[in-house]
Amino acid sequence: MTKKINLLANLKADFASGLVVFLVALPLCLGIALASGAPLFAGIISGIVGGIVVGYLSQSHISVSGPAAGLTAIVLTAITDLGSFELFLLAGVLAGVIQLLLGFIKAGSISNYFPTSVIEGMLAGIGVIIFLKQIPHAIGYDANFEGDESFLKENGSYAFSEFFSFLNAVNLGSVIITVLSLFILIGWTKFGFLQKVKLIPAALIAVVFSVVLNEIFIQNGSSLAIGKQHLVSLPVPQSFSEFKDIILLPDFSGIVNVKVWIVALTIAIVASIETLLCIEAADRMDAQKRYTNTNVELKAQGIGNIVSSLLGGLPMTSVVVRTSANNNAGAKSKMSAIIHGGLLLISVVTIPAILNKIPLATLAAILLLVGYRLANPKHIVHFWTKGKYQFIPFMATFVAVVFTDLLKGVALGMIISILFIVRGNMKRAYQFRKDEYKDGDVIHIDLAQEVSFLNKAAIKSTLAAIPENSSVIINASDTVYIAHDVLDLINEFKNIRAEDENIKVKLVGFKESYDLVNSGEEEKHVFVEHK
Repeated sequence: MTKKINLLANLKADFASGLVVFLVALPLCLGIALASGAPLFAGIISGIVGGIVVGYLSQSHISVSGPAAGLTAIVLTAITDLGSFELFLLAGVLAGVIQLLLGFIKAGSISNYFPTSVIEGMLAGIGVIIFLKQIPHAIGYDANFEGDESFLKENGSYAFSEFFSFLNAVNLGSVIITVLSLFILIGWTKFGFLQKVKLIPAALIAVVFSVVLNEIFIQNGSSLAIGKQHLVSLPVPQSFSEFKDIILLPDFSGIVNVKVWIVALTIAIVASIETLLCIEAADRMDAQKRYTNTNVELKAQGIGNIVSSLLGGLPMTSVVVRTSANNNAGAKSKMSAIIHGGLLLISVVTIPAILNKIPLATLAAILLLVGYRLANPKHIVHFWTKGKYQFIPFMATFVAVVFTDLLKGVALGMIISILFIVRGNMKRAYQFRKDEYKDGDVIHIDLAQEVSFLNKAAIKSTLAAIPENSSVIINASDTVYIAHDVLDLINEFKNIRAEDENIKVKLVGFKESYDLVNSGEEEKHVFVEHK
């Protein structure tokens, strides 16, 4: 039975963190929509639905859902191929239905197989990208603002080659606001004279301060004034009809279009994988170490994508950047995600003109801290001390996420982890005890609890190295399962080579049959002797 959660139990902490996530999510929703070639308001709709609908349905306590930069290239290509945004919205609805089905068939359990080193490497890689991606905004160079987790440009390529070009276009006003915002964010609760107001979120103080400071620059005609291109940019409808015109609806006449179904399946698979990765990361971030039912999460994401697409919004996933900002701000329950969605809704309806005064520089300062915490050098040192089997998958995932993308980075980390597991299993299949290779030596080979076909090569090599005229004891007393290939190998060694080379072989603890692990099936192999 699922424990009922009181969403109002930690309202003070959750409201503060929800406010921080709202401030972080607002420009990101716009930026991802811009990079996706979609209407800007589509990103806001996705953020609202991700906060309110998915936030309510999800069992995750700190994850936050919304439009994700990881889907940017897919969305951009799909809109172009389908020829209209309305057909793309239909694909989004179908993708949500597919995710819902994945939740019902319990596909969410795949997240349990992601190693800690890979998850931590993914987080560190995303942290570096966040940090680097925010530097242009921090210094007032916002010509290529696309989102929160990737260097993706509108054509789907990567923008590392352009990373240093912003040095020629520094805006001193943005630099000043970034530095002062960082000072407020880091020091707000650390200075004694501010202790009385420490319950006010530092991010809110930084935003209000930056808006007021920039307005002073503007009123005085200062060269430090930050222009519109470096401020948040929301659509400002003047009437209900204008507001209604902003929202687009799916074109259901394309339901038989094969391309629509291909796009839907692609979005469902990629969005589900990114969500499962983020949920696993969120559970690791959670100070209370609570676990999320990933099958419920897939259902929640599916419903969220259906609702978002029906209202004209972009597809969504659970997103690491907003989740990390939520956790760092002190979120206690999923109420913070719901609050962030509610604030997005209220703000775009009531005060879009005021929100458009917020400098991107102060929002960049918030994300610079988020990125640094995710990619803290202490994480690298931590995995270095754990040994190569942890460090190498961590670093491989970390580097690949930074230089390629999230899914490729995680895939590389998983492959390396699996190879290490295979290699480790091959080494741990048995214990080999001997002093030296001399005539008359007694060699002991003690098999492990489970010996699979992966261990065949190692055992074959060991048996081949046994000298003539020696004695060998192969002990399977503690072995629960031995693969067919390995049993045949031992049988052939005992009955053929051992007789030819005068090797005395004693088999201890072998059974006539072995149950396949967790299957109830049996493999039968009869030995000449069982002693």
